[in-house]
Amino acid sequence: MPSVVFVAPYFLPTTVRFVDAVGELPGVRLGLVSVDGPEKLPAGVRARLAAHARVQDGLDAGQIAKATRTLAEQIGSPGRLLGALEDLQVPLAEVRERLGIEGMGVEAARNFRDKARMKTVLRAAGIPTAAHGLAEDEATALAFARDTGFPLVAKPPAGAGARNTHRLDSEADLRALLARSQPRPGAPMLLEEFITGSEQSFDTVSIRGTAVWHSITHYIPGPLEVVENPWIQWCVLLPREVDSPRYDDIRRAGTACLHALGMTTGLSHMEWFRRSRDGSVAVSEVGARPPGAQFTTLISYAHDFDLYKAWARLMVFEEFDAPRREYAAGIAFLRGQGKGRVRAIHGLEQASQELGGIVIESRLPRAGQAPSGTYEGEGYVIMRHPDTGLVERALRRLVSLIRVELG
Repeated sequence: MPSVVFVAPYFLPTTVRFVDAVGELPGVRLGLVSVDGPEKLPAGVRARLAAHARVQDGLDAGQIAKATRTLAEQIGSPGRLLGALEDLQVPLAEVRERLGIEGMGVEAARNFRDKARMKTVLRAAGIPTAAHGLAEDEATALAFARDTGFPLVAKPPAGAGARNTHRLDSEADLRALLARSQPRPGAPMLLEEFITGSEQSFDTVSIRGTAVWHSITHYIPGPLEVVENPWIQWCVLLPREVDSPRYDDIRRAGTACLHALGMTTGLSHMEWFRRSRDGSVAVSEVGARPPGAQFTTLISYAHDFDLYKAWARLMVFEEFDAPRREYAAGIAFLRGQGKGRVRAIHGLEQASQELGGIVIESRLPRAGQAPSGTYEGEGYVIMRHPDTGLVERALRRLVSLIRVELG
């Protein structure tokens, strides 16, 4: 009976689904490390735990190691140490190496987590990616801008989900950002060439370094544009035609990228561009963890299976039954306009009449709800249909009809 330790600092809804999926695996003794107390878990999930240990900081490798040793006394030495969050991947790797637990090591985890290091590795391997520079002071930042030209993208080297990411269109924009957030040794700023083109994702299941399955996702529009324009309600589309020859180039680049970075066993999330000027591929960044923003749910609907449960079996037993994509699926994130809390939702009745037949899941904003402050907005609607074009048109129609009013 295998023992598994799962690190979940806080019990966010998606995290709990991953914890529950591991707990449901037959014969697994599950130990959980968290900042939150187990009383915050749903009763069914809590009942599947064999042991629990609390820590003050769920991202601290020393505290995770101590908690893992404590859990080992109750459930036996763990064969796997898991976590689904981007911020956890390096601490988990450090603890694995310290305690002799199988899984991704520190060097590979840093390749994925440090975006500047990642791009250096990819360029050395001949994989197309944006030109980049790591600036530890104003002079270095300005020199990179002069050499590369505007527009540029500025982001933290270990960021995720477009957080603290900025488009810079001029030297004035760069100087203004430097005045607000001065880079320094130990806290540098990552600057990148701004790539013009359509942004997509390449989500991949790998087993012992070999990619065995993948998914393609289209962003409508790219996350950075959504962050910069609070009025945009972001949409994501999973085309049914995932095996189309038009994706051959990203399949080649994506699998080469994972090999160069050191992917072992797991589900990875890669963001990439198809350049406007010539249609070529450029890899943006990769995370060695499941995708966020409801992507795991979308992929589940597109294939009529449970990717949360499949991820658990993959990570614990290194098994994955590759499903066929039977549907196109898409999500529209409902994003509030204005300031304050949710006051009203307009257009729901017409949207329901026109599009309700292909809606498979929704979470609508509630009156009085505080805004999320992210591109995921205050709610979402998920649609599914065998016809990719129909789903894309429905997404665009939905966000033209529905308006979430804040005030």
